[in-house]
Amino acid sequence: MAAKFALGSEPVAGSLAPSKKREYRVTNRLQEGKRPLYAIVFNFIDSRYFNVFATVGGNRVTVYQCLEGGVIAVLQSYIDEDKDESFYTASWACNVDGNPFLVAGGINGIMRVIDCGSEKIDKSFVGHGDSINEIRTQPLKSSLVVSASKDESVRLWNVHTGICILIFAGAGGHRNEVLSVDFHPSDIYRIASCGMDNTVKIWSMKEFWTYVEKSFTWTDLPSKFPTKYVQFPVFIASIHTNYVDCNRWLGDFLLSKSVDNEIVLWEPKMKEQSPGEGTVDILQKYPVPECDIWFIKFSCDFHYNAAAIGNREGKIFVWELQSSPPVLIAKLIHPQSKSPIRQTATSFDGSTILSCCEDGTIWRWDAMENS
Repeated sequence: MAAKFALGSEPVAGSLAPSKKREYRVTNRLQEGKRPLYAIVFNFIDSRYFNVFATVGGNRVTVYQCLEGGVIAVLQSYIDEDKDESFYTASWACNVDGNPFLVAGGINGIMRVIDCGSEKIDKSFVGHGDSINEIRTQPLKSSLVVSASKDESVRLWNVHTGICILIFAGAGGHRNEVLSVDFHPSDIYRIASCGMDNTVKIWSMKEFWTYVEKSFTWTDLPSKFPTKYVQFPVFIASIHTNYVDCNRWLGDFLLSKSVDNEIVLWEPKMKEQSPGEGTVDILQKYPVPECDIWFIKFSCDFHYNAAAIGNREGKIFVWELQSSPPVLIAKLIHPQSKSPIRQTATSFDGSTILSCCEDGTIWRWDAMENS
C-alpha cells in the first residue's frame, strides 16, 4: 500500500532567477577519455582527503586531487581486467583500520573494492545478478556500503570482511531496476531506495542489526555467512510518475528526482501501527530545466546546504536546500559545456563543483573569492 498525499499547504517551488548568492567560474576542464563518465565523487569519509575525488567511466576508475588555482592532479588510475566492464558508480569507504577504499560497480554486477593505500584490488563482491547502478557508504560506519542493482535488489556489504549482510528484495521490494540508494545521516538503521518502478522505498535494518554486528567478527568464509532477506520496506512513496533515479536524505526528509525537470523535497509520515503505509507531505520543488533523461544524479556539500545538478545541455543548477522558498544560488553555464552531465560532485564546503559528462570531460567550477 503506497503512501497517499497529505492535504495541506501547496509545495513551494523555487524561482529560476539566479540570486547571485555565489558566483562560480570554470577553473579547469579535463578530457579523461572518449567514453562517457557516469560518476564523480569527493571523499567525505576521511578529513585528510576532502579534496580527493574519483571518476568512473568505461572500465576505468581514476582518483584525482583538487589543488589550489584550479589544478587537478591525477593520483591513481585503475583499469579493470575486463575491457567490456562499464562502471556506473563509485563510493568512498574505509577499512576498520582507517585505510581509504574506493568501491566501484557497473554493468558486470561485480563490486571492486580498491585499496587506495596499496593501489590494489582488495576484494571483489559477486552477488548481484545484474548491473549495479549506485553504491553509497554509511557515514557513521564507513566500512558498510549499500548497492542498488538492475536485479531489483539492494544489498548491504561489509568492505572489511567481504560479507553480504542483507538483501533488500522480495515480496515488498522493487519491481524493476533500483537506480539509487542512500543511508540516513543519523538513523543508522534506515536506508531509502528508488528506481524504475517509480517508487521510493524506506527500509529499516533495526531487527537485523545483530547480523550487521556479526559481520565484523565473522571468521569463516564470507560465503558461509547467514545473509538475510529484508522483504518489506517500512514505507513506500509514489511521489513520481516515472523513473526515480536519485534519492538523498535531508535530515528526516527526502530529496528525490525523476525525469520531469525538478528535484522534490518531501516528508514521509509513517503510521506506527501499519508498516508500509502513511502519507507524504511534499514540501518544496527545485526546478531543473532540460533535466528529462534518466541517470542524472545530484550532489550536496557535506552539510547539505546546497545541491548541484547538471542537465542534458551541460548546464549546472546550484540550489540552496534549506531556505523556503528555495533559492537558486547559481546557474553555471559555459559555451563549451554542451554534453549531458551525468553527475556532479560538490566539495566539502561547496566552494568547488565538479561535473562529469557524456563526452568524457570533467569540469571544475570554483566560487569566486568576493562571493
